[in-house]
Amino acid sequence: MELARAVATELGVALVERVSETFPDGERRVEILSSVRGADVYVVQPTGPPVADSLLELLLLADACRRAGASRLTAVVSYFGYARQERRARGREPIAARLVADLVATAGFDRIVALDLHEPALEGFPPIPVEHLTATKLLAEAVRPLVPENAVVVGPDLGATKLAERLATAWEKPVAVVHKLRTSGENVRALRVIGDVKGRAPVIVDDMISTAGTVVACAHALEQAGCVKPLLVLATHGLLVGEALERLRSLDLEALFVTDSLAVDVAKARGLPLRTVSVASLLASAISRLHREESLADLRVHV
Repeated sequence: MELARAVATELGVALVERVSETFPDGERRVEILSSVRGADVYVVQPTGPPVADSLLELLLLADACRRAGASRLTAVVSYFGYARQERRARGREPIAARLVADLVATAGFDRIVALDLHEPALEGFPPIPVEHLTATKLLAEAVRPLVPENAVVVGPDLGATKLAERLATAWEKPVAVVHKLRTSGENVRALRVIGDVKGRAPVIVDDMISTAGTVVACAHALEQAGCVKPLLVLATHGLLVGEALERLRSLDLEALFVTDSLAVDVAKARGLPLRTVSVASLLASAISRLHREESLADLRVHV
């Protein structure tokens, strides 16, 4: 809700009031309290924790707006839940990302605006257009004053390589990658560091920090490979679930940057050098341009 309010403030418009409540048996109920008939409607809703509730609320809001006569409906999903389940590893799992994409389209949305998807290939999953935005520029400018001369930008796994390369280009720094092995949903083992990191200060970058297992394993591998302080960590999406906060506190962090694509409980994160970068201006710009049928080329991810 706070992100939606910030986006509305950037646009100079008022949020449409709505009711969202849970019945005693667990059923969700939503209601739109203002007319949206004939309107170009943008529903700002990350599908983050609790993922099932957030996703269902998004779908119910879509149906409510469509039945209330909205002329066009766009899902502004600042964090796309289930994005990590985009393939079958052993052959007997669902491709959950594809199913969720289909559900969003079936609910009545005409288009999706997403932010730093875990896999760019997810753009092709929904049967409706996807505008894939990136917070890279915002993060690059926010972190730039703290990036030391001897920095190396590190992707904590192969999937983060492109993101690391984009930031390294912005800061004119070298890139390294840590090859990892995930042993469970929470546990990760770093196998080796690819790149020259000895005597350099690492900036670990990723699209998300969930349990922080990847970040911690990466930091330890970099220390063993000869990296020096300070240690910076940044990610677009700060899920920070499970033992994430405790794990991050175990590191000697100079700063931890995340965006407000998901709400962060600042009280629980006390003791961490946490800094939040707002994506409200980015989302507001995308919404404004889409409403006026203008290009989003400079806001989109270019793989």
